Amino acid sequence: MTNYLDINKNEELLKKQLNYALANSPFYKKRFADCKIDIDAIQSHEEFRKIPITTKEDLQNYNEEFIAVRKDEIIDYVTTSGTLGNPVSFALNDTDLDRLAENERLSFEMVGVRKSSVVQLTTTLDRRFMAGMAYFLGLRKLGAGIVRTGSGLPGLQWESIQRFQPDFLVAVPSFLLKMIDFAIENGIDYKNSSIKTAVCIGEPLRNPDFSLNSLGQKIKNLWDIELFSTYASTEMGTAFTECEYHKGNHSLPDLIFSEVLDENQNPVESGKIGELVVTPLQTQTMPLVRFATGDMVKFYGQNCDCDRKSMRISTPVGRKKQMIKLKGTTLYPQQIINLLTAFQSLKIFVIEASLNENQTDEILIRIPNDFAEINKLQEHLQAGLKVKVSLKKTSVEKIEQLKFPRESRKPKLFHDFR
Repeated sequence: MTNYLDINKNEELLKKQLNYALANSPFYKKRFADCKIDIDAIQSHEEFRKIPITTKEDLQNYNEEFIAVRKDEIIDYVTTSGTLGNPVSFALNDTDLDRLAENERLSFEMVGVRKSSVVQLTTTLDRRFMAGMAYFLGLRKLGAGIVRTGSGLPGLQWESIQRFQPDFLVAVPSFLLKMIDFAIENGIDYKNSSIKTAVCIGEPLRNPDFSLNSLGQKIKNLWDIELFSTYASTEMGTAFTECEYHKGNHSLPDLIFSEVLDENQNPVESGKIGELVVTPLQTQTMPLVRFATGDMVKFYGQNCDCDRKSMRISTPVGRKKQMIKLKGTTLYPQQIINLLTAFQSLKIFVIEASLNENQTDEILIRIPNDFAEINKLQEHLQAGLKVKVSLKKTSVEKIEQLKFPRESRKPKLFHDFR
């Protein structure tokens, strides 16, 4: 089964987006001319795939050439999180902001948010962060109640929950654990709070087989609320969101055309892992055509028990550029993170990748100086990864500095020095 599942439904929107990019984007005017791409001649999947991939390097190196509107039309400037390098600038006009609001309205409705709901946003609306603004715009369009607490400050989060009685939280999964720890330490009856559901962002929550990963399971064991997984990026301006059956993250076919491609840029079959390549639809300021996200996802196909006819994918199993070849074994950082998170007595860690003298990959995991179960942890990792990795005792202060760099908007558990 090919993963071009939505092409009949959104073929008109896709063609319209291609023509818009050709007419208005300096980058794509040149790209289509150089590659002799005739938009009107694209009548099949094979012809569409002749359009070259747009890379993150293209977006970094030719950033201004992607702007397809007059500068005085731009309303909001944001940047990407910079996970794989320097943050990339991105801009939105009024139409893009309306589209962003519609994306989040649809996504929140998918997880059960209604006009009568109250949603607490534990995300920042500042620091050039698109997601926090998107959640606010989407909830406003839906008409739901919003509590804007921002990031951090567990005490404020619980005071707000007690004061406003929200039913939903939007939060990074690891922050939910901090909220639970704070509640336990301060005698807060968190299990009987108003919160029934958490919409989880920024970190993977599930394994490719739909089961909760170690982080998700740890949260669920401590706090029996419903957990929804989401996946998005600044460049896409679109979210992939779980439905109530929790069997993959659904695309929004009217807002994005998606492909999952193998290393030869051919569509993968259902059940296989490939790189997510996207063409956001109905965008104006910075249209992207066949943009390679760098995220490796599992493709599930279209059929779902919820009867929505849209592509389903996993949250990223890893970054294409972060793939590690360790003694003949292919690994992604998230596999290591899941195993470390599952080891209950290990409270903090960071992972470092580097090249050894033979220019092959090496992995080093920094663990606290006072961690006592180093042999058990080594056995646990070797059983899960099928290969031995190095552990190094480090001060908690040093690990915290690496995990929470000042310039980052989210915890950084993996550092790539290759």
